[in-house]
Amino acid sequence: MIAGFCALCVAELVAAAVRPEAGPVTAVGGAVIDRTPPALKDFAVRNFGTNDKLVLQLGILVLLAVFAMAVGVLALRHRLLGSAAVLVFGVVGAVAATTRPEGGPGDALPSVVGAVVAAGVLYLLIGRLIRVPGPSPAAGETGRGTPVSFDRRGFMIAATAAAAASAGAGLVGRRLTASVQAGASASRAEIVLPVPDSAAPAVPRGADLGIRGVSSFITSNKSFYRVDTALVVPQVDADRWRLRIHGKGVARPLTVTFRDLLAREIIERDITLTCVSNEVGGPYVGNARWIGVRLADLLREAGVKPPSRGGPADQIVSRSVDGMTIGTPVEDVMDGRDALLALGMNGEPLPFAHGFPVRMLVPGLYGYVSACKWIRDIELTTFDDYDAYWVKRSWSRRGPIKTESRIDTPRPFASPKAGTVPVAGVAWAQHRGIDRVEVRVDGGEWHRARLGTEDSRDTWRQWVWEWPATSGNHTLEVRATDRTGATQTGKRVGTVPNGATGWHSVVVKVP
Repeated sequence: MIAGFCALCVAELVAAAVRPEAGPVTAVGGAVIDRTPPALKDFAVRNFGTNDKLVLQLGILVLLAVFAMAVGVLALRHRLLGSAAVLVFGVVGAVAATTRPEGGPGDALPSVVGAVVAAGVLYLLIGRLIRVPGPSPAAGETGRGTPVSFDRRGFMIAATAAAAASAGAGLVGRRLTASVQAGASASRAEIVLPVPDSAAPAVPRGADLGIRGVSSFITSNKSFYRVDTALVVPQVDADRWRLRIHGKGVARPLTVTFRDLLAREIIERDITLTCVSNEVGGPYVGNARWIGVRLADLLREAGVKPPSRGGPADQIVSRSVDGMTIGTPVEDVMDGRDALLALGMNGEPLPFAHGFPVRMLVPGLYGYVSACKWIRDIELTTFDDYDAYWVKRSWSRRGPIKTESRIDTPRPFASPKAGTVPVAGVAWAQHRGIDRVEVRVDGGEWHRARLGTEDSRDTWRQWVWEWPATSGNHTLEVRATDRTGATQTGKRVGTVPNGATGWHSVVVKVP
C-alpha cells in the first residue's frame, strides 16, 4: 500500500510537468470510459448522474489498493517478483495514457516513473521485513529452534520516509497543476463579454409560470446538467486557444483565436440543450442564454457549401482538447438555425465544466452530435468516411431531438390533498417548438394543459393542468405535440441508439 501510494504521488508530480490528464488514474479511467459498453455507460449516468466520474475514480483506487495488497503478499515470498509486478502497473498506465485520442509518447512518463519508484520502494521495504536469525537462547534455557525477527525500527523509518517524501511530491505536483490552472482561471476572469450585435429578446412574460416545483425557465450555470467523458475538466487558457477549420470542401482553411471571435458579429440566443442519455422524465435537459458567433458564417468564410448546394462534405467532425470527437450534419449547421460557437452562458464566460473558452451547440440536435465542449478543431468530412466517438459505440450518426415532456410536480409517490392540484412540468421539441401538452389520469381521456408563453422554438415550454384530485392512488401521464403536428409516442424505448421515447408518468396517493 505504501509503495502504491508512492507510485500515485510521484506520477502526479511528473504529470504536472507533462500534462495532468497523463496521470495514471485519469488515463486508466479514460480508457475504461472508452471501452465501457453503451448500456453500462447509460446505467452509470442514470444512477450516478454527474457523480459518475467520481464513482469511477473511487473504483479505480479501490482496485489499485486490492492490487497493491496482493503484490505485497507476493513480495513477502518472492521479493523480485513482487517488484516486477509493480512495473506491470506502470505498463498498464503508460499504455492507457499513450493510446488516448489526445495522448502522445510523453504521456507514458508519469506511469513509468511512478512504477519504477514504487518498485524500488517495495523492494526496500520488503528487505526490512525479511526475518533474520535472532540471538541464541541463553545457556540452560530450552528453545525450539533459533528465534527469528525482522528489523521493525528500520522498517518504520523507511516506510515513514517513503510515505512522507511521496506525499511531498504529490503536494508539489498538485501545486504545479494548480498554477497552470490559475493561468486559465485568470484568462477567464479577464474576459468581458461584448454587448451582442443581435441580442436575445427579454424572456416573455408568462414563459415562467411560477409554479412551485417546476424547473425554472432559465437554468442556472450551477444547476445545468453536465454529461461528458472528461475525468479532469480541461483548463484551457483563452489567450492560447486556437480553432482550426479544415478538411473536405474547405477552400480557405482558417485558424481563429478567442480574440478573433470576440471581434466578430456576436449573437445572443436562448437555447435548450438535451442529452441523448436522458431517460423519459430525466434531468439531463436545461435552458440557458448563450452568447457567441454563428458557426455557419465561419464555414462560409472558409468556402464550405452544404450538400444541398453541391458541397462535398456532409459531416462536421469537431474535436475537443481532451480528444472527444463529435459528428454533426453540415446541412443542419448551415440551414439558418442559430448554430453557435458559444463564448458565454447566462451572462458570463462559459464555466470550465461547460466548455470554456469555446463550445459548439446546434439547436434541435442531441448533445452527442452537436455540443462539443473545449472545441479546438473542426474538420469537414463525410459520414461514410468517419465515425465519431459515440457512433463507434453503437449510437446513431444523426441525433435530432425527439418531442418529449416531463411532469415536475407532483413528485413521484407524493400525497397531495384532494381538490385542485396543479400538475405541471416542461416540454421540449427544439427547433420545432411545442404546440400542445396533454395530461391524463389513470388511463382516461386526455386533458389539454395551459402552456407558458413561448420564448422561441429552440427553447422548452412550461405547462400546467389543474387536476380535480380525488382520494385514492392515481397515475398521471403527459404527452406533447410539436409544431409539425407530431405527438410523442407512448412506446417506451431506451436511450440507445438515438434517444428515449415514451410518456412520463407519476404515481401519487391522494389521502
